[in-house]
Amino acid sequence: MRKASGTMYGLAYGDALGKPTEFLTYEEIIRRYGPTGPLRLSGDPALVTDDTQMTLAVADALFDTLDAGELTAAHFENPLRDRFLAWAQSPENNRAPGMTCLRAIGRLAEGLPWAEATVADSKGCGANMRVAPIGLLPGLSEADRAGAAQFQAAVTHGHPTALAASDLTAFAVHWLAGGMPTGELLDALRDRCAGQREVYHQEWLGELWQRSTATSARDFIARGWDECLAALDTVERALAVADRAAYADPCLAAGRGWIAEEALATALYCYLMWPDEPVAMLGRAAASSGDSDSIASIAGALAGAALGFAAWPAGWAEQIEYRAELDRIGRAWD
Repeated sequence: MRKASGTMYGLAYGDALGKPTEFLTYEEIIRRYGPTGPLRLSGDPALVTDDTQMTLAVADALFDTLDAGELTAAHFENPLRDRFLAWAQSPENNRAPGMTCLRAIGRLAEGLPWAEATVADSKGCGANMRVAPIGLLPGLSEADRAGAAQFQAAVTHGHPTALAASDLTAFAVHWLAGGMPTGELLDALRDRCAGQREVYHQEWLGELWQRSTATSARDFIARGWDECLAALDTVERALAVADRAAYADPCLAAGRGWIAEEALATALYCYLMWPDEPVAMLGRAAASSGDSDSIASIAGALAGAALGFAAWPAGWAEQIEYRAELDRIGRAWD
């Protein structure tokens, strides 16, 4: 079913569909595209944003790390730093990149250790819109998958909710690609919030918690899991009263998506509303008044992980920007 390719292409498709709607109101989107939102890729190639670009950077940092040894924080740090610096300095980094990422990577370029370079109080969605490759990487223990997902967020976004939301996003991709039924996903994510609430991955995160007002590492990370659980509760309530036939701004259901837990929540809401209609689902996700490209990108990754590459229109793969990179990464993990 080519689940990894489905994920990588799906996130890029969502990104491309959400790119032109990101800074529009819901009313403006509907006037331009109709109530379904955008359902066709535009342009040749169909351009993506920093969401896909940074996802590719994370994936290539994983390849660089594993080519040299095992995936540990010590081995992952320099490849991730190098790939992020290359992205930041690229002339293609002209897609309204997130300021938190640029600030943190700028400090990395100055030679600061990552725990000093990160924006410690930021939980922006830049933390988890790029984490899907860690969900796809085969052969990881649960602890290493969690640690790597949180670490790649922590390099730029040091808030505990950014870490927890990245962990949840990676595991959602991992579980769906592994065959978890869609109907079990929300409960599994809620259970993870409870089970991981006081688990601080010291070997990956070091003393990051000391840059907060928390009194301990456990207190620090618990704040992130609690905020993510609240976001998942919002999704559960919204789904209970949702009308799948109605048209509405998904941000009204689960949040505008500028912050990490809301980006996951609103993407998850869209995916769970229309799990078997991936193109229609992406149109609805892109027709959102908040961070449309990140919401649709995460939603596309979830749908692609569950349904595989064949779920997407055949012609889209020929049209999407960075096709060669998406294909290379997807095939490596398929």
